[in-house]
Amino acid sequence: MKKASEAIVENMVAVFCHRRLFGFGIILNTTKYKAMKLYNTINGIVIEFKDKFSVIKENWETFINNDNVFEKAKASIAAATQVDKSAIANLLPTIGSNQELWACGVTYLRSKVGRQEESKLSGGADFYAKVYEAERPEVFFKSTPHRIVGTNAFVRIRKDSTWDVPEPELTLVVTSSGKIIGYTIGNDMSSRSIEGENPLYLPQAKTYDACAALGPCIFVTNKIEAHTTIHLEINRNSTTVFKDSIAISQMKRTLEELVSFVYRECSFPYGCLIMTGTGIVPPNNFTLQPGDEIKISIDNIGTLINTVQ
Repeated sequence: MKKASEAIVENMVAVFCHRRLFGFGIILNTTKYKAMKLYNTINGIVIEFKDKFSVIKENWETFINNDNVFEKAKASIAAATQVDKSAIANLLPTIGSNQELWACGVTYLRSKVGRQEESKLSGGADFYAKVYEAERPEVFFKSTPHRIVGTNAFVRIRKDSTWDVPEPELTLVVTSSGKIIGYTIGNDMSSRSIEGENPLYLPQAKTYDACAALGPCIFVTNKIEAHTTIHLEINRNSTTVFKDSIAISQMKRTLEELVSFVYRECSFPYGCLIMTGTGIVPPNNFTLQPGDEIKISIDNIGTLINTVQ
């Protein structure tokens, strides 16, 4: 049996870690948990709330760029058309036509090690070790909407690349004021051969047509659990060739910290989506091939599925 004092200390450590990692502070038992899903479809915005589905005809970008989107969506349900689950077919990416997708790197220890391995021959390994420990994180512009696909669509690998991987990432949905209103799943397609050749080639390794996927929905909530887990599965010819998972509690930086650096000297009048980095890195002898199926799942959000073209 643990002593009462030991249990108290353990609880205090757990609370501290949760605050350090996710910046939510202590959520009291009286705090009402809020959660719903928003789907961007060709037929409008589908709201999933308490296992029921409603569709509304509103502009996706305007709707999600709202600090009180949960309350707004909940209020919209009464006048919305009630539908069944089949309404979430034909999904579009979870980004608006004027929004930008940014990304963060080296936020997990495994990512730091992976970047060091791929760049050691070019002499760039020290850069990744330094940014992992630095006060300023690595943040970079990933893509405009026209280079982003949704679930069940094709992602691409560069023709001039020889080593390519998906990077499964918790992706933040942030309003123009800088508030995180929800979470989606992101696939940050990356060329490890190009970035490994020279860290200055990062934009070429990261940004090209169909270089990212977002979906299947936005999970709108006031609380994301530290034990939330990201799962990656890559299938080739109906056989799983790679599979791994990681809890977001392994992230070195807080979510609010990453947002603060992206927003520090940039304005986003339509809001912004921010990928938070990956902690899943396939082995060095693995590379994606055309026809591979990439499945990324995050607890409570869903599964993002794409095929390599």
